Amino acid sequence: MTTWHASVATHVGGFALDLTIDGDSTPVALIGPNGSGKTTTLRAIAGAIAVERGSIRVGEHVLEHTDRGIHVPIEHRRVGYVPQGYGLFPHLTVQENVEFGLANSPDRYRVEDRRQRAGAVLSELGCAPLAERRVDRLSGGEQQRVALARALVLDPDLLLLDEPLAALDATRRRAVRHVLAERLEAFGRPAILVTHDVRDVIALGATVVALDGGQVIQKGSLEELRQSPASDFIAEFVGLA
Repeated sequence: MTTWHASVATHVGGFALDLTIDGDSTPVALIGPNGSGKTTTLRAIAGAIAVERGSIRVGEHVLEHTDRGIHVPIEHRRVGYVPQGYGLFPHLTVQENVEFGLANSPDRYRVEDRRQRAGAVLSELGCAPLAERRVDRLSGGEQQRVALARALVLDPDLLLLDEPLAALDATRRRAVRHVLAERLEAFGRPAILVTHDVRDVIALGATVVALDGGQVIQKGSLEELRQSPASDFIAEFVGLA
């Protein structure tokens, strides 16, 4: 079982992030009010923002350790990251977007292998009919699914998802949530997602980490948070308010 650890202290503008979280292959759901540091945490782990003090480890791989001068560049971290803004290339087709990471992977996938892997993931997420369309001609929900496919196709050591289902309509959200739960179970490696929907936590069987003001204020199972919520936000999230 892969374990991971992130101890991060940094500033982004006037916002201070100072927290320690860890886990194993059980998905972790980051929750908290707007501005609590959820996206900043993901970006720090991915290597997209500088860490002033701390360490990040996934399995045996140390990605960041400021005391030892270790900083693995974002492109070498084997971390799949789906940002809120999708991060897709508008001039490429859906298929080309999903293949892009494979084309630049150190594993050096052959062209045919890239097409097969990308096609399989797109099919699982219900995106196969979109394969030859440019992403600038997709709806927000379609772009969200393509971004998720691009992260999953890389088979990363750690998957980071920033509100991966937020742009989907209710029907599509249920279907993709089911696929995501299956993929994460088969993935067998750590995943951290930001969510505002308790149904995501239930479907994924996730451990919950609640943030406020850039710090962890509570961690546990959904049932543990229901028994003793540490804030009004948490009480509302778990359905007690």
